[in-house]
Formats: sequence, structure tokens, C-alpha cells
Amino acid sequence: MASLSSLTPPTVPVELYVTNREKLLSSLRHHLSQSSCPIHGFVFLQGGEEQNRYDTDHTELFRQESFFAYLFGVREPGFYGAIDIATGKSVIFAPRLPAEYAVWLGEIKPLSYFKERYMVSSVYYTDEITTVLHDEWQGSGKPLLFLLHGVNTDSDLFSKPAEFQGIDKFDTDLTTLHPVLTECRVTKSDLELSLIQFANDISSEAHVEVMRKVRVGMYEYQLESMFLHHTYMYGGCRHCSYTCICATGENSSVLHYGHAAAPNDRTLEDGDLALLDMGAEYNFYGSDITCSYPVNGKFSSDQALIYNAVLEAHNAVISTMKPGVSWVDMHKLAEKVILESLKRGSILVGNVDDMMVERLGAVFMPHGLGHLLGIDTHDPGGYPKGLERPKEPGLRSLRTARELQEGMVITVEPGCYFIDALLVPAMGSSNTTKFFNHEAVSRFKGFGGVRIESDVLVTDTGCTNMTKVPREILEIEAVMGGAPWPLDKASTGKG
Repeated sequence: MASLSSLTPPTVPVELYVTNREKLLSSLRHHLSQSSCPIHGFVFLQGGEEQNRYDTDHTELFRQESFFAYLFGVREPGFYGAIDIATGKSVIFAPRLPAEYAVWLGEIKPLSYFKERYMVSSVYYTDEITTVLHDEWQGSGKPLLFLLHGVNTDSDLFSKPAEFQGIDKFDTDLTTLHPVLTECRVTKSDLELSLIQFANDISSEAHVEVMRKVRVGMYEYQLESMFLHHTYMYGGCRHCSYTCICATGENSSVLHYGHAAAPNDRTLEDGDLALLDMGAEYNFYGSDITCSYPVNGKFSSDQALIYNAVLEAHNAVISTMKPGVSWVDMHKLAEKVILESLKRGSILVGNVDDMMVERLGAVFMPHGLGHLLGIDTHDPGGYPKGLERPKEPGLRSLRTARELQEGMVITVEPGCYFIDALLVPAMGSSNTTKFFNHEAVSRFKGFGGVRIESDVLVTDTGCTNMTKVPREILEIEAVMGGAPWPLDKASTGKG
């Protein structure tokens, strides 16, 4: 049987994590030097621990803590890692496993296995941390540990500093490491980009497969199932970057649909618009792609109006992106393009600049334009110290307000939604009611929404779209009608 994929999961180069550690060392040494601090001590991180389901003995599938994955690439739970800032030596500490592990969970690997697999200077057991680091310490007094402690500006949750028996025999620094390591993750190396590209390639291919197979009468979860199967079967992606959003009909206006209380369980109806936000994760590195299209394969005039408004915004942003461009300005550009399209479609009336002043764009696109992407779907670093989050509607939802830098990977995901909770107050407000063609807006009750999301790499002169799915209406309808992807000239009627 012919394979449904043209892709092969790539080998992950261990040099990736060596490169990440070297990047951190360079940044941290520079920071310490600029701060007139001695260049010694250990970066010390605790990896993730396996979690049981409540009080049962069912162990949830483990996924490594992201900062630890970034520096060491360790896939197993229960590890610690250290980097000697003075010498650059790297050490990982493995849990000392009981003999019965070999009966239930497989071979107990020797320490040499981990040294070779993760390309570190040395490996010891976790019960040797205190002794090893004291022996390695070249300064006077207690050895200094730089621990990871800082806030994630997307979740407002704090990273957990390492804990181990004997930590009282060390001096600890809780403030230096987090901002430096976070900033390292903001721009990606070529090795990182190769994994993000593969995650995009297999996810793009899976989106196209779903697009081909979607049918009226299916359940939303069947679309999710097709995507998960394809990315795992052909891409080796055991993890997803986030919970799949498979929203159809009015559900497509629910921004984070698909959670336990709204579990992708509606039946697809003729005339529905589907909004499918799904991305696979490969070896920790993720993707985040959204496609929107009618489940029956043909856009109605109203669906085409809203879809093209969002597509025009998506394309306008990508054509403008380059280093030095403000992400806040890109969000406003997307809003303005969508508002102009809604005005041309007679859904809105009046002056678009006046609409922008009243923040009308946030009524139709309440979320931010996009976010940094990498080991986490919402990669950290969006708001470094000193950068304030905007306060205005829509803009305050931005996950970053930075200027673009070469090497960033950021999602471009404009959307246009008809959400009663936002539309009703705006249409009733004395400041904004004048902008609405109330009769036309009523036509879109229950319409849902459209989002188009691509993962974009900022280059030295512009940007590159890493996502490869049908975007133009002609392309989508052709693929849903059985045409190959990418389209050939015969499929488009050109030639």
C-alpha cells in the first residue's frame, strides 16, 4: 500500500543541546561580566518528574520540562543537570533505579549510555550531587548554584527551582538564570529550526489529509483523530503541541474550544465552517497551525468574505515582517485589514481609522496576532524585563510586544469571529454602534469564526513561512475535491 506521507522523521543531532548549552554559557558569562560578578558557579536544573493520575498507580505519559529539554535533551524523568560556568563542563545526574525496574520497565541503562546519548562531560547518580559538585567547585566557600526561578508571562506561573537533599550546603542565586536562559530560547539555531520545520511539515501534511477526508455527518473528534494518527504514524510524533481545537459551526467562535468541557464532539452539518487548530510536537519542538474551511468543500459568499478578510490580513503581516518591526504594529495592521474588508462587505460602515481608535478590531479579533514558538507552543520571552504589556482591548492579549529579531519563530494567526459576548455590547455602545450595519451583522449569528495560522521564521531581510497548507479558496476547494497538494497546473485550470 502506498504511503500517505512523503516524510521520514529526521535523526535528532545531539549537537543541538551542546549548542544550546554553549549559547547559555556565552550569554551568562557576558551577563556576569557586565554585572562585575565572578564567572564561576553552576547552572543547576531539575528535570521533570513522572506524575500519577490522582491517587492511582496509573502513570501519565511523561514529557520533559522545557528548560531542561532545551539544555540537555533528556527524555527520561527524574534527572538533574549542571553546567560549570567557569569550565563549560556539563554533568547530568540520573536516578539510581531499583532492581525490579528491569522486570517491569526494561533494561537499567549504565551511566555511560547517558553520557554518550546526551553528549555531556560526565554522568553520576542523583544521590551524588552534593559530593560531585563540591569536588568540581574551584572557588572558596560554598559552591554557588544558579537556580531557575522566574515567571512565565503567558501563564503567570513560576518555574520551579531545583530541590535536592544537601542543597543547604550550597549558596544559591534565584534571580540571574531565568531571564538569561529565557532570552536564549527567543531565537533559534539552525538545528532547532530543522526540528520545527519537520513538525510543520508533518502537521501541514496531516492538515491536508484531514481536509481531503472531512465529510458532513462526521464528529469533530474524528478530525482530531485523523490528525493525531497521521502525525504519529508517519512523523513519530507521540506528543501534540497542545490540545487540538476541532471547532465547527458556532463552536469556531470559541477561541480555545476542545477542552474537557467542550471535547470536539459536535456533528458536522452541511454549511458549517470548520476551524482546525492542530500542531504536532517532534522531539520537544512544536508547530501550531490553523486551517479554516467549509466542511462540504465549497465556500458560500459569506464564508468567502470572512475567510478572505482574514487571509488578506495574514498575508499583509507576512509580507511586512522583518527584523526591527514592532509586533504591536503587526497586530494593528491585521486588525485594520480585517476592518477594511468588513467595511467593503457592508458589515461595517464609517471611517476605519475611527474604528481603530475605538478598538473595534478587538471585537472581531480579541486574541493577539501570534506568539513565539519553539519547545513550548507559547515559547517564553514575550515580555522581558522593562517591556510593558499594552493595556488596550485586543492589544493586551498579545503574548509579546517585542520588535522582531532574526531567528525568532512566531505564529501569524489573525482571526475574525462573531462572538455574541463581544458583539452585543459593542453594538449597543454609544461609541461604536454607528459602525455596525446591524442587519448585516445579524446574518452572521451562529456563523462562528475564521482563523488562519502559520509558523513564520524571521530572517535577516524578511521572513519565511514554515507552514505548507492550502490557503487560497481555489486551493482549498481543489484539494477538498481530490486534487493533489501542492497543486499542479491542471488542478488550477492554468497552463
